[in-house]
Amino acid sequence: MLSVAKVQRRNAWRYYVRGVAFGDGRRPVGQALEDAQEQAGLLPGRWRGRGLAALGLTAGQTVTERQMELLFGEGRHPDADRMEHELLDDGADPEAARLATVLGQPIEEIEQRGQTPLLALDFVFRPQASLVVLWALGDERTRRVIEQAHERAVAATLEWLEDEVAEIRWASGRQRAKAPALVVAAYRHFDNRNGFPLLHEHCLIANRSQRPDGSWYALDTVRLYQHVVAAGTLYTLQMTTEVCEELRLATVPREVTPGLRPVMEIAGVDQELIEWSATRRRRIEDVLEGITDDYIQKHGRLPGERARHGLAWWAAQETRPDKKTPRPLDQLLAWWRVSALLKFGQRMVDGLLQRCQAAGAAIRARVGPRVDTALAIVDVAVVVFTVRNIYARRHVLAEARRHLLETLRGRAYVPGIDSYIADRALQRYSRQLTVPQKGRRTPAPDQLSYTADFAWPARWWIAGADGKPPRESTRYERARVASLTLQNAIRAALTAPPAVRDEAPAATASAVPPDHDQPAPHAVDHLGRDGALTPAQRAAAIHAHQQAAMPQEYLEGRTTDPATWMTSPQNLARIAALTRAAEARTRTVEERADQTKQASQVKQVPAADAGGQQQRHPTAPPDQGRGPGRAG
Repeated sequence: MLSVAKVQRRNAWRYYVRGVAFGDGRRPVGQALEDAQEQAGLLPGRWRGRGLAALGLTAGQTVTERQMELLFGEGRHPDADRMEHELLDDGADPEAARLATVLGQPIEEIEQRGQTPLLALDFVFRPQASLVVLWALGDERTRRVIEQAHERAVAATLEWLEDEVAEIRWASGRQRAKAPALVVAAYRHFDNRNGFPLLHEHCLIANRSQRPDGSWYALDTVRLYQHVVAAGTLYTLQMTTEVCEELRLATVPREVTPGLRPVMEIAGVDQELIEWSATRRRRIEDVLEGITDDYIQKHGRLPGERARHGLAWWAAQETRPDKKTPRPLDQLLAWWRVSALLKFGQRMVDGLLQRCQAAGAAIRARVGPRVDTALAIVDVAVVVFTVRNIYARRHVLAEARRHLLETLRGRAYVPGIDSYIADRALQRYSRQLTVPQKGRRTPAPDQLSYTADFAWPARWWIAGADGKPPRESTRYERARVASLTLQNAIRAALTAPPAVRDEAPAATASAVPPDHDQPAPHAVDHLGRDGALTPAQRAAAIHAHQQAAMPQEYLEGRTTDPATWMTSPQNLARIAALTRAAEARTRTVEERADQTKQASQVKQVPAADAGGQQQRHPTAPPDQGRGPGRAG
């Protein structure tokens, strides 16, 4: 999971030096950062990124307080003091010596134009709640595996941003170029503000990158923001896969918010343990429920994706506790273990990894390391279209990574298969909307807009639980229905006997991707398939694998067939009760309307008795009441 914040004000670096660099605590006034970190047993910040060579730094070096002030507070070289002294010794003018250490446009010039300079972006990486619990309560080897997977996943995500996303802009954004080198200051934390486990890492990406000619310019931060979701899914996919492969685990979906996309958690981690570690999340959810109800009453609809993110941020700010006193990791681990033992007992805590491995073995026994790319392409295209209608490649790529995580359940995947699925989904099922215009810069491939020609799924209502009223199906639920309907049509056509397939209508045959039985470039379409099998036999085997890999929540009638779910026996009584209540309310409203009408008729007085003027009735025709006394 990945979140982003701006480092915008000139004194924002002080917040990171005093708080983030000190384990999200409050550093004593007057104490040096290095001394405070050593005394509290905290890890110092480290430099990361390919852009360090241009600054004379190396990956893994410690980030000092002065370097933070120079780069993220003044927009200057991290070693500007030494460079400036050398220039002054050579006889340079003080102002010229200072300007020589500035990276890109000086902050003062930006502020003179009335703009607020953006100095950096804070990318915060954190794993799922179940992985955090397993890391906090597991043995030393388990913690080492999770930390190494986290380290490599963060590195892979930053490299992907450098290779595919980061760009330099100049001339007010009219000129752009690739920025294959980022400068990042990383700080790793182990707990949240309540002191409970929360492994996460702050990566401050400096808003400066160097061109091949040696000049420094600002990054296109809009592109970085646009690709945050795709970057977060890459981090989650890579870290989860590495941990599951190393510890022989598997994933299961956990529904956090009804109707929205589930989170793929580690199988075997009890919900009670997740709730024990997510103390702040419970507070956020309580506040979020209230402000979401206010939003619905004000706008008359459920919040969309962007509104949900805004409401969640608001709830997080409302429930944010004060900074704590940081503690070393060994003390935190001891305190977490004692807290869990007192709450759940030794058997539940000590047997956590064994339960996860047993649950993972059961899932791995029926889920092979195979991906049916034809069905994956269909699933990704339909889900993105139904959720967004108009989309770009980054949305399809993020959905492809989610599909791999949901289908493989923690199994290893071949690198590059996510890009292959995304590209084929755009080529086969998408229609480009962006039209290049003469005299303007040709848009990059990842800036093109697409849509699709799938049938728009109808809406339906889902009966409420625990006394809650019925709710409208979300776009994600409708997307799952549309995707599985199309996949089932493809499976039915592929597994049908040859004679039936030959006599099938053209519309049914066209639903079958012609490349379904062709190996994908990454050799994962049908890994280890037997050449002696017929196409129908191979399709049947793939069908069985996909059904085994699909999370159980997606196979229930509620998701795959809303009509079946709504009329299932366990919901008939509930729906009947809701119907009776609605009919009773309708009768009450009609009776009150009749009584009001009768009362108004009794009180009505002829207009002739009141001076020759007739009272105007609400339902009277326009000409009624225009007597001689009203003429003229």
